[in-house]
Amino acid sequence: MHFERVYRTKGVESLDFLTSKNNEKIRSAVAVRDSSKTRRESGMFFLEGARLCSDAAENGIKIFRTFLSKTARRKYGDRCKSIVNASEEVYEISDEVAAKLSDTQNPQGIFAVCRTPKRSDCASLKSEGKYLMLENVQDPSNLGAISRTAEALGIDGLIVCGGCDIYNPKALRASMGSALRLNIVTAESAAEVIAEADGKGMMTLASTPDRNSVKITDIGTDGGIVCVVGNEGNGVTEKTMEACRMRVTIPMGGRAESLNAATAAAILIWEMVRE
Repeated sequence: MHFERVYRTKGVESLDFLTSKNNEKIRSAVAVRDSSKTRRESGMFFLEGARLCSDAAENGIKIFRTFLSKTARRKYGDRCKSIVNASEEVYEISDEVAAKLSDTQNPQGIFAVCRTPKRSDCASLKSEGKYLMLENVQDPSNLGAISRTAEALGIDGLIVCGGCDIYNPKALRASMGSALRLNIVTAESAAEVIAEADGKGMMTLASTPDRNSVKITDIGTDGGIVCVVGNEGNGVTEKTMEACRMRVTIPMGGRAESLNAATAAAILIWEMVRE
């Protein structure tokens, strides 16, 4: 189907060709891309690239505005069609505008401003579920990598408490679309999550590099679990440590004192689900 026919079928009146980097719609999209405050207040987030934008379209994410270059339309035709069909507004952009919108070195020329879906809260935790909670994890690459691992290994959800915005563009790219499909629970307070989990009879674990703690390989993982991974520099807060039923560590035979947050998370998730 020709793109113009797609637009007309949808009743979209947005065939405008945007050539100015100072266009209000472009400036608005850049603000959503760059500012967590703008994302929070507007209820929008920003996606870049054929894969992420088509993942959003295929997973029921509501796309507000899509921006496509002619190059993208030629190279990613089939994916562009699904994105267009899921979009409220569609605009063609020049290569110069695409460069303005891009947060990568080699832009594909496909961008979407999406409506943020409503996320679950801690009341949605399943008593037999396996969850990893991130407390104040700051690095978007870590957040994205952990999301990807969580989806791949099949835990019931990721709980994000403070730290990096889950809709940070770098985090979304690092997740390879997993953050759009994974059950992500958001919470203001780690203590609130732990109290909810305790009330449902779930095991609550605080991970730590302290080698005197219980080895994660030595505990039974039947039943529901919430396991906490902390900030890259400071780890799990002492308050959260005290609230959890048990402190666990990943046994390490080398000289390194700790693991990268994403690596530690991958091992902890594997231990939770392998039985």
